[in-house]
Amino acid sequence: MQKLILNAALSLQRSKRYRHAKEKARDLFENDHNPYKRFLDLFIIFLIVSSVFILVYEVDHPIPSWLDSYDIYFVSFVFFVEYIIRLWIHSEWSGELVDEYQNACFLHKKFDFWSAFWRATRNKLKYLITPAAIIDLLAILPAYRPLRVLRIFVLFRVLKLLRYTKSINQFVDVVVSKRFELLTLLFLLAFIVITAGIALYVLEERINPQINSLFDAIYWALITISTVGYGDIAPVTDIGRMISMFIIISGIAIISFATSVIVSAFSERLSELKENRIIEQVNKSRAFLIICGYGQMTKMLLRQQQDEIGDYVIMDMDKERVAQARKDGYVAIKDDASRFETLSRFNTDYTDVTVLCLTGNDIENIYITLNAKSISRRIKVIARVNNVELANKFNYAGADHLLMPNEVVNTMIRTAITQPATYKAAHAILTGKTIAKIDEMYMYEQHGLIGKRIGDIDFNTGKLILIGIERNGEFLFNPHQDEIVMKHDVLLVMGKQISIDYFQEQYRAGNRS
Repeated sequence: MQKLILNAALSLQRSKRYRHAKEKARDLFENDHNPYKRFLDLFIIFLIVSSVFILVYEVDHPIPSWLDSYDIYFVSFVFFVEYIIRLWIHSEWSGELVDEYQNACFLHKKFDFWSAFWRATRNKLKYLITPAAIIDLLAILPAYRPLRVLRIFVLFRVLKLLRYTKSINQFVDVVVSKRFELLTLLFLLAFIVITAGIALYVLEERINPQINSLFDAIYWALITISTVGYGDIAPVTDIGRMISMFIIISGIAIISFATSVIVSAFSERLSELKENRIIEQVNKSRAFLIICGYGQMTKMLLRQQQDEIGDYVIMDMDKERVAQARKDGYVAIKDDASRFETLSRFNTDYTDVTVLCLTGNDIENIYITLNAKSISRRIKVIARVNNVELANKFNYAGADHLLMPNEVVNTMIRTAITQPATYKAAHAILTGKTIAKIDEMYMYEQHGLIGKRIGDIDFNTGKLILIGIERNGEFLFNPHQDEIVMKHDVLLVMGKQISIDYFQEQYRAGNRS
């Protein structure tokens, strides 16, 4: 039996299809960045709301058989499958056995099957007793109709919304963050209620016909301290009324304290919640830009190119700069982009992310580059370099492109002095203050120019000038007529925008005429 279970565990661990399926399921149920998780959440929320609606509706109305079958079989089956999948992905049961077996083989010791078996089983059992798992289980029970009382467990399906509704989760997180203060107030409330209830019971049990037990007195104390006051029970002695006055004042004080605690907790988390919402919105985009630092270069970039940038977010550690960015109308959050945890909050698996390091500190820009590339090599990093001597360190960190404003400014100043006409022409082209512009043409898959000789491409018809080709990190200036256009090349051309658009249309994918 042990050998059979071990062989099954080994087979599962060796199966790429099994591991891939489990990873896909875990990503769908637990990764908020997964684009399909949102649809799963909405589907489960719909099932919860519809099943509760059926429960309420059938109290006074007969329901169609198909609707009853939908609630009994379909909804409960989906919740059952969800329960099993969550139990499956919670921990690696077969992995524990395989790890123990491999360690035993490596150390040449006896394989302790039962130790690994119970350790793996214990991990599953720990999940089964968590509040979320218990709620999931109770949500399945209403499917067993022979016990009609189990229909009330439909209400536990409402608690499943805690897993699928972020707003509720955020409220719970805020309350949990102040659990010490709230528990202190709760203990104080319980002490006052019990003490006042006992006092009233001792004083008026024999003379107050409305108080027949200690429970009646405690019930009165709780209703009074909550300032509800139904009036079904009221003290009849002066001492009883004094106790009532005392717990009313205490109730107002406790409610005020509890309200202030929750409000202060929300005030502390308000900016964080707003920033999380901004990140969630940005993560929904197929491509976005993370701008690190709100300095002069960032301001110039956004003033001139904001409409062309698309989705973006500015990150800066300085509170005043973030406030100024928001005042200027830009999307900004206060956070440290050089920390791994900060950049890892962004979705890099399903979107194209570009990180623009524009802080005034080269060391900080290097750390941002390292963290971005450690998260995903797909992230494109453009870094500002103030000290040219550190350029190699940026390359080692993995920066895709380097911006050297000091070197560029020195070059432009020197050109303006020695070659004023060249400076004016270059400045006009780069800033768009001329009818001609420089543009890049990417040779993607099946582009019509791939495989053609430069000499066979008619640039003159569109009145375009080919400046050069960027290929594998190298730039071929004024390429030879026999040069062949290859896949993933970038052609740098200059001309009117209408000419560039027309030329692109002529050589779109598959059109090689």
